[in-house]
This record gives sequence, structure tokens and C-alpha cells, in this order.
Amino acid sequence: MHLETDVLVIGAGGAGMYAALEADRAGASVILADRSLIGRGGATVMAQMTVAVALGEQTPDHWEYHLADTLTAGRGLCDERLAAILCEDGPRRIREMDDWKVGWAREDGHIKQAQAPGHDRPRCVYVDFLSTGPAVSRTLRTQLNGVSGIRRIGDLAIVDIAVRDGEACGAVALHVPTGRIVTIAARSVVIATGGLTRLYRRNSASSNMGGDGYALALRAGAELIDMEFVQFFPIGHLAPRLVGMDPIMWDPFRYKLGGKLLNSEMQEFEEGYASADTRSDGNYVLTRDLATYAISKEVEAGRGSPAGGAYLSFQHIPEADIRRAFGPVVDRLAANGIDLARQPVEVAPIAHYHMGGIRVDDALQTKIAGLYACGEAVGGANGANRLSGNAITEALVFGARAGRHAALRASNGAVAWSAEAARPAVDLVNSATRRDAPNTAAMIVELQALMAEKAGPFRTDENLRIAADALARLTRDIGETPLSSADGFDPVLVDWLDLRNMLLVAQSVVLPALARTESRGAHQREDYPGLDDSWAVNQLVSLSDGRLELSRSAPVTGRGAA
Repeated sequence: MHLETDVLVIGAGGAGMYAALEADRAGASVILADRSLIGRGGATVMAQMTVAVALGEQTPDHWEYHLADTLTAGRGLCDERLAAILCEDGPRRIREMDDWKVGWAREDGHIKQAQAPGHDRPRCVYVDFLSTGPAVSRTLRTQLNGVSGIRRIGDLAIVDIAVRDGEACGAVALHVPTGRIVTIAARSVVIATGGLTRLYRRNSASSNMGGDGYALALRAGAELIDMEFVQFFPIGHLAPRLVGMDPIMWDPFRYKLGGKLLNSEMQEFEEGYASADTRSDGNYVLTRDLATYAISKEVEAGRGSPAGGAYLSFQHIPEADIRRAFGPVVDRLAANGIDLARQPVEVAPIAHYHMGGIRVDDALQTKIAGLYACGEAVGGANGANRLSGNAITEALVFGARAGRHAALRASNGAVAWSAEAARPAVDLVNSATRRDAPNTAAMIVELQALMAEKAGPFRTDENLRIAADALARLTRDIGETPLSSADGFDPVLVDWLDLRNMLLVAQSVVLPALARTESRGAHQREDYPGLDDSWAVNQLVSLSDGRLELSRSAPVTGRGAA
């Protein structure tokens, strides 16, 4: 099957949907493709918390104050142009979502804003503390339903980007239910596939976030940046068993109600790990990297909770206050056997977000002309650690910007489709064979365990080298010819294609992590504690003749215009 469009958007989470809408508004025809259901995969639909934006509705604010906090959280590695675009354009996107009836919480007629770790003032908007992401996704899906120029195609796994004479001209995909090859001609391509947290055994993301977009970009000739910086959410739910609720639901309630992190001795410990990351009211609320470090160190010292984390307790809060803040969530927790007024829960770090990603300019274009990226697929804006609340802001702002620029390029008569450029990917899928081979599903599980144990939040030279060797072995084991199990729907082929991407991306994390001999933000080297000024550089990963190459670049300074 062959399709044609002006703009192809790969990935239909918050960033991808916004990119498609903006490209349509600019007059382009659009195909919005996703390997899952449109608007129901990715990270945005799962986000339950807040959105950082300098609206100034309740407390005086300005986007430059938001930028200052973003740069501080990024530990000196932010691309300041991208960070400025995120912060300056954020209010416009949040108000547009308000016009679209997303339902931002209000107080006294103003959009309500909450305090979050790392911010100098209340700045984060929300719908409610458990439904912000779903509300954003639902609103964007509703907007998609109102336009006719966007063709939405689910169950479509992109195999590779087609590149002709150094310019993106479309993509080759596999229609998962039927096994059919689909080629898509496009004048511009936008990667909006989210992050890579599926690489880790314990993660908070959708099952389709295995770093596909990073692998697609690398093989197309683009560069990746800051790949060593994987953010672990410090208080992902650990125990008791929690069914039907997001494991990262606890953070807003922790800083809204003053939930206490306790070790096995029932002692608070955040203060002992705090530096500049303190609230002005004296309550210690560590940024995510420091909180992850604190919990891990308490466990390492033998002061962890029974399941291997820390306790999060609300027992000091009156039961009526808990119900007032949690509302119907209290009843859902009760159905899970959890009574917050009488018992703590156990929490532990969980892979949550990736600061690194595809390197782009201030138009969100990669070094490959006509190839754009947005949302979590983009690297650079967050540096070494993302500021709480910036994720959905980034999805909306970068999605709109990438969609607009991709449409502008398409309107200028970009490069035409080349069937020859698509041939290698088509031949790859057609070469799939049924043969005795390793269990690819089991290999994915092995990869996830390897990354969690050897390339998790705390790293050493020895463990990273073990990871690098194991990843090389797994890459050899799957071979260069895809595996197949059946005609039509072929889960073995899908797993092989996933594993192909996941292994390449995992290596793109381990390589710069091994090279960065310091601890900065989300990258913590136990054998190299502390910042090293000589490492105030971004590391770039590229692919040349099938081999990953690593280089360095000074962080970009100078503010971009929204």
C-alpha cells in the first residue's frame, strides 16, 4: 500500500496530535500515524499531574522566571534557545487549551496554579491531580475530530524514514494487524514518538515507548543529544499492590499535603540530602534527581522499607483533609486495601522521562532537511534534569512549532518521494524468515533487567561496561535478518523490530554514560561523585557505517523567539 501526504507525523500522543493540528491549520495535508490507538498511546494520556507555565494568574510571574528555574534544573546543559521557546510559548498553548475547554482547575475566577519542586513560585496548572493528562489527550482528540485534513492511522509501526539526497521524503511502515508493508510519501516528517522508558524493567510509560523515534532518527542520519540523562521518578508506587491507578500518582499529593518520606526507622530523611533544593517555607521537597538519590541511599544503608523503597506517609494529616484533597481517589485506594490515614505506602524510583533525544534547531528540524521532532523525542531543552511540570508544556509547545514549520516546508515544494530510498526498509521486512532463533520477547525482558541493574539511576564504570558488552551480545544474537512466525499478524516480527530499535537506543544511552566521568542531574556516577566543570558539555551520538559515534558540543546559549 502506498500513501501520500504533505506532512507525516509519527506518534499520536500529545505532541503528535498538536503537531498534526498545527500543520493542518497551516494548510498542509497530514497523516497522523501511531502503532497504537490515536491519542491513547504515549505519555501524555498517562500523565496525572501538573503543567508548568508562567500564567501569573494567582501569583505574579513571567516566562523568564520559569526559564531561570528550567535552566537551574538542567544543571548547565540546557539548550537555552529551546528552553526559552518552551517557557515563552507555554502560556499561549495553555490558554488555547483553555479555549478548547480542557477544564483547567480554577479558583476565584483564575486558573489555579500549584507549587512544584524546583519552581520559585506556584506555577503549575492542572485539571485535577489525577486527570490532567487524560483531559489534555481527550481535548486534542476532540479537536482532531473537527478537522478533515488529517488522516489518522493506528496500528502502524514505522520501520524507517526514507531519505533522498540528504532530505526526508517519507517512511516505510508495517501495518501490524495484517503484516502489510505501507510506504508513505511526505514532504516533511515529524517524529513525535516519545521517550525510551520501556528500556527499563520498572517504568511509568506506555508499552510503546521503547525509543523508536531515536532509532529512526539515528538511521536517517540525525544526531541524538544528552542520551545519558534518564529521569527516574523518585516515588513510583511499590507496595501494597495497586490496580488500575498510575504508579506515579503520589508526587502532587506529597507536596500539596506535606506527605513525609520515611525510612524503615520511620524517620524523615529528605533534609539530610537537601542543598539548594528547599522550599522557602522550610519544607524540604527535593527535586527528582536528589529524591531518587536520597531513597536509593537509604535503601543501600539498610534503612529501606520491606519491599525495597521508602515509606510515604500521610498519617499526620487529618482524615478529613486527606479526603478533601484526594476526593474519590480515597475510595479507589480503599478498594486496593489502602487507608492513607492509618498506613503509609511504599515507594521507590521508577524510570519516568528522558531528557535526551533528537538534536534539533529552533525550528525543531534535525540535521536532515525535512525531518522534525517534538515532545519527549526532542533532546536539549531540559539539560541534565527536567523541571517538574515541563513535560506536557514541552509536548504542546514543541508539537505546535514542529507542525507549523513542517507545513511551511511542505508548502515550499520540498523533495519528492523516492521508492529507491524506501527499498532497504521494504527489503528488510520482506526478508523476515522463520528459523530457530532466540526468543525475542524474552530478550526484551533481559534487556530491561540489564538496563535497570547496570545503567539505572546510579552507575559505575564496571556496570556500564557489563551493560555495553551484554548489549553487543544481544545485538549479535538477533542478527540482521528479521524473524517471522506467521503470515498476517506476526508478533515475533514486531518483537524483532522493537528489539532492533531498543538495542540501538540502549547502546546510545550506555555509550555517553560511560564517557561522562562525573555526576550531574539524572546521571549519577558512584565512582565519580560531584560535578566536574570540564563536563559542562553536551554529548552527541550519531550512526556511521552501522557504528555509534560519540562527540561533544558546548551547550547552546542565547534565547530563541517563540
